[in-house]
Amino acid sequence: MSILNLRQVRRSVAGFTAAAALTVFAGASFAAEDYKPKMSDNAKRVPFQENAFGGDPDYSHDDYDIQAQLDIYGGKSEVVAPRPLFELGRKQYVPGQLPEPSTVFGELNPTNFAVQAFGDWRTAVAFNDFGDNELAQIATRLNIDIDMKFTSTERLHAFIRPIDNGKDFTRCEFAGGDKNEGCEAEFNLNLETLFFEGDAANILSGITGDYYKTDRPFTFGFVPLFFQNGLWMDDAIFGGAFTFPALNSPDFDITNMDFTLFYGFNDVNNNAIRDLSGGVADHSVQVFGAHAFIEAQEGYLELGYGLLDADEDKIGDQDLHSLGVSWTARYKNILSYSLRTYLSHQNRKDGGRDLGNGLAILLETSWMTPKPYTLVPYANFFFGLNRPQALANAEGLLVNTGINFETDGLTGFPLLDDTAADTFGGAIGLQYLFNLDQQLVVEAATVQKYGAQSNISGDQYALGVRWQLPVSKAWIIRADAMYGVRTGGDENIGGVRFEVRRKF
Repeated sequence: MSILNLRQVRRSVAGFTAAAALTVFAGASFAAEDYKPKMSDNAKRVPFQENAFGGDPDYSHDDYDIQAQLDIYGGKSEVVAPRPLFELGRKQYVPGQLPEPSTVFGELNPTNFAVQAFGDWRTAVAFNDFGDNELAQIATRLNIDIDMKFTSTERLHAFIRPIDNGKDFTRCEFAGGDKNEGCEAEFNLNLETLFFEGDAANILSGITGDYYKTDRPFTFGFVPLFFQNGLWMDDAIFGGAFTFPALNSPDFDITNMDFTLFYGFNDVNNNAIRDLSGGVADHSVQVFGAHAFIEAQEGYLELGYGLLDADEDKIGDQDLHSLGVSWTARYKNILSYSLRTYLSHQNRKDGGRDLGNGLAILLETSWMTPKPYTLVPYANFFFGLNRPQALANAEGLLVNTGINFETDGLTGFPLLDDTAADTFGGAIGLQYLFNLDQQLVVEAATVQKYGAQSNISGDQYALGVRWQLPVSKAWIIRADAMYGVRTGGDENIGGVRFEVRRKF
């Protein structure tokens, strides 16, 4: 119905009264007061008020004010985002008439083929003191995601890092007792990920010409899997996954639930499973797992179980069971919290040392302030028993506990022990986002040793600070500094760094 017709309807309705309104249907007429609509028992009819209806306002005498229209939306305007590095086919987020899609995969699964490359280029200069050595360097890293879209649900995705090789980045080392003279260029065109993902229901719809009521997403290839905020699993494996999404249960107050089954036969990383040379045996391990994400009781539960099946003929009996459980919710208007528990069990029968028996309990909290979106105090704590392990994660279990437990993936920025092996501790900090235009984080953290399975000689303490500023939609600058005190005979650590990041 056009705007003109809507105005005419409103004016017509305003002219009716309750006594004069008649309803005519199929030749039968009766008075409006005799009509009793179906309604809830808690609802009641109210008397008709003729003055409740009126004509539309008249703006014909006012000049059109563009700024006034923008002010309606808080002065917001178009965001000019950086374009992808490379685009072929239908472009991402552009104005104008969209091209007519192809039906090569079926009329119910149309395609607008497109290939895009996007990512970022990070360059940082840092001076890092690791205790037993120190190094000043400038290093650079290029991350490129390549996305080939076939339909709205099917695509082929790849990720490359062409100017680094594992933990060796293209760099120039210019100071420090551990420096190498000159610069080192590292090149690597190996694929970090390469996987296909799609929806079986949409594919079948295109083939059969019939709609299916459910979604059946799946993926296979060299697939990155990320569960429980990356703590339980954050690894790219050769294998696949299949998900049952958008399930619910009114009886159990479950508003949404996703259930995922996954399998990997190669490139599975777990620090407790070692090869004959002592390195991580990522090519001699299979993983079988299941993970559930459940929204219920005004929070969400994450539950995962996985089995790492080591090749006994190559590396011995090193099988490991892993269980991860996380609960995230908000307590009134006081704090938000996540309680996470990770249990791993390894029982070697080949005489080797168990490296994967343990329990870790993590509590992450953020507290409400008068500025809940920009001023966020946080307090995160952990307790580790024996040597707990994630299912598949190259990082430590404490990587999200605080900024003093994470490195930068570029210059080897120093950090506190992040394994939670026979230790306890935490981090207390404050994050301030100003007017949502920059970030400042200040944090104090500690790791306390209490058992023989610990990886450290004594207690550790650290102060850290981070500052980030988006100079534009494409450019970001960041600065970090930390100083760590290590007791028990270990030397202190520290670092300062400045990074420039270009997004595309």
